[in-house]
Amino acid sequence: MLKVANAPCSWGVIEGIEGERYDYVRVLNEITATGYAGTELGDWGFMPTDPAALTHELASRRLDLLASWVSVKLHDASQHQQSADDCVRTAKLLAAVGGANNLIVLGNDPYADPMRTRHAGRVTPDMGMGDAQWKVFAKGADYVARRVMDESGLRTVFHHHVGTWIETPAETQRLMEMTNPDILGMVFDTGHWRFAGGDEVQGVHQFKDRIWHVHFKDHEPNVARRSRENEWDGPTSVGHGVFCELGRGDVRFPAVRDALKQIGYDGWIVVEQDVLPGMGTPKESAQRNRDYLKSLGL
Repeated sequence: MLKVANAPCSWGVIEGIEGERYDYVRVLNEITATGYAGTELGDWGFMPTDPAALTHELASRRLDLLASWVSVKLHDASQHQQSADDCVRTAKLLAAVGGANNLIVLGNDPYADPMRTRHAGRVTPDMGMGDAQWKVFAKGADYVARRVMDESGLRTVFHHHVGTWIETPAETQRLMEMTNPDILGMVFDTGHWRFAGGDEVQGVHQFKDRIWHVHFKDHEPNVARRSRENEWDGPTSVGHGVFCELGRGDVRFPAVRDALKQIGYDGWIVVEQDVLPGMGTPKESAQRNRDYLKSLGL
């Protein structure tokens, strides 16, 4: 049976977005209270970075640690070493606290590029990287993943994400084709996939050999339509609720569940309902999301 976790981004602890945040004690307490078995780490420094302290916090709530997003700058060769250093630092904490099956989640500095942020959810091929840029990007991804493996023993997954250089299914496919499948997989995020124009069930089958981690996120089609009509940027779309509670959008979660079983996926399902800091009622949403997944047998 697949295990279900949640992540700090469901409480507004979201990469690349400033604002007043909940503290980690409240987030962990509410993840536990709403019936989840694990958590991702969140941004570096949100939770304790001392292994003993973090182990105590998680063990006292019977929560597993399973992965952590790290913002990287793979499009810039001069930033590859720093990106790898940041990932290795996080990976060593994950390995010490969560064990050898934890994962580093690479995300290319979301909402940092003005053009890609402005066109999140509606990028076109002419807005993508050129061939030389692609080579730099793929080389950086492999370099980071290799260092994480060599220095911590952990594997690395790449996160396709709106508002970054790897958003669309075509961009995701090209990156996977250009990188080493032995050291770099992908996290399949259902909400980002839909917002970028992809079919979530087809995507699971297409990348069956590279999906090592899964984020369950829903997609509100009416908000997405308004985003395109009004030319909202990525954070504005998030603020209007493009990533709604599970079962209230158009992601076909029963079919995704079945597709994951068909490809033999046996990792974690992580609920990620991205919200801006201070937005919504995270605990109540987390409970409804957990109840929805229970109705699917998860």
